[in-house]
Formats: sequence, C-alpha cells, structure tokens
Amino acid sequence: MMTVGEVAALLGVSVRTLHHWDDVGVVRPSRRSQVGYRLYSSGDCQRLEQVLAYREAGVPLALIGRLLDAPHMEVLTHLVRQRELLEERVCQLTRALGVIDSMVERTEAMKKERKTEEGPQQLPEDTRTALAGLWGHFWGATWDPAYAQEAEQRWGRTEQWAQAGHRQASMTWGDWEQACQESEALESELVEAMRRGVVPGSPQACILAERHRSDLSRWFDVSVSQQVLITRLYEKDERLRRHYDHRAPGLAAWLREVVEACARIQGLDPQTARWS
Repeated sequence: MMTVGEVAALLGVSVRTLHHWDDVGVVRPSRRSQVGYRLYSSGDCQRLEQVLAYREAGVPLALIGRLLDAPHMEVLTHLVRQRELLEERVCQLTRALGVIDSMVERTEAMKKERKTEEGPQQLPEDTRTALAGLWGHFWGATWDPAYAQEAEQRWGRTEQWAQAGHRQASMTWGDWEQACQESEALESELVEAMRRGVVPGSPQACILAERHRSDLSRWFDVSVSQQVLITRLYEKDERLRRHYDHRAPGLAAWLREVVEACARIQGLDPQTARWS
C-alpha cells in the first residue's frame, strides 16, 4: 500500500488532485490507515493511470468516472466521439493560426508604411468588417456574414449595439489581436475549471464568472442581468452551443450554471433577469 503523497509523486499529480478525485468518487483508495490516511493499492494506481490517460485525451472528469467501469463498446463510442471533437479543435486552431499570421503580416506592413503620427492608426471600415469575419473564424464556428446581418437586425437599434460599434470603430489591429487572445485564454480556463469539477457558486467559479462578464464588456457594458441572458442564449442557440460544446461537451450548460449561481450570490434571481 502507498500513501497519497507517494502516489502523487509517482504519477506526477498533486495531493490535492488525488483528494478531489476521491471526493467525487472517480478513484477512491482501497484502504485507510488507523488514523484515517488514504492508502492506495497497485490496482488503485492502475486506475489512476487510466484517469490520467483519459484526462490527457480531453475527456471531462465527470465522464471519466463512468468510463472506468463501462463496457468496452461504450468506452469505444465515447473515445471515437472525443477524437472527432479533437479533430474539430485542431481545425479550429489551424484557422486561428492563419488569422494570427495574417494579422502579424498586416501589422508589420502598417509599421513600415506608417509615418510619424499621433495616436493609434484606425482601420478603414472595409478592413474592420473583414477582420470581424476573421475573428469569427478564430472562435471556431463556421462563419457566415449573414450572422452579422442577423445580429444587426435583431439588436441594431439598441444602446448596446451602438456602444459596441463605437468601440470597434476605434480598434487597431493590435486591439483585435488582444481581444482574440484574451477570449481564447478565458475559454481555455473555463474548460479546465469544468474538467476539474469546479462547482457553480464556489469562489473560484464566481471569479471566472466575473472574468467572463469583463470579457463581454469589452464590446459594451454588460450588467449581471444581461450576462445571465447572454449565457442562457449560449445554451439555446444551436450555433453558440456548438461553439462552446466543441471546446468541451457540456461547457455551455456549465457556464450558464456558473453565471446564474454567481448572480444569486449577488442578490439577483436569474428567473427575473431582464435586458434593460
């Protein structure tokens, strides 16, 4: 039998991680010492190695617990689906690299052409429109200019649409690149938090909810009530749900739960959320 510290060193994970996997029932030690310390058998260690392999493949922790004891055909079905999701993610990242390369080339060209000017150089209207389309590709969804037209028809007369348009009109290539990178980083952290089993309503989840609202507020000032409605749309709109669930199955629903739980802590009943 091995102690939790010895197993953690052997597998290259933290003791806290092993404690968490025990608490959620993924891998529980076979025995406890007389004073209550966890003791792991060789079979427990083999099971932990399986968990690490599934986690490396991007399988959510909640699903890993099921796969460890599932029939071979069920495991195969889930692994094939996970491979399809990873292939889609590879394509998404390849498109993102293409966008960044184009932005770098354009930025370097602008630096060479730029003369001594004061203040940031703004992009022409047609260039901003094209870049907005590229930014849509960066998010991994199949971009269609009709989406932008649809959004304008739906929200074009709102105060938030006007505010977003004003902010985008002053954005440079560097601003767009930073927006892409920060949003990408946030979504990666959301995926990792969900896979670690971060509970909606916990301090860590509320920090992520506030970061998400701050990321949205790049475009227009987003209230807690508006954030609740936006994340609810992530789950209801097929295109948005596909984007988030391609990053990790169930991410759209988990993010909505995180935002709603944080809203309750701040005194807002999500069922009463209103846009204005």
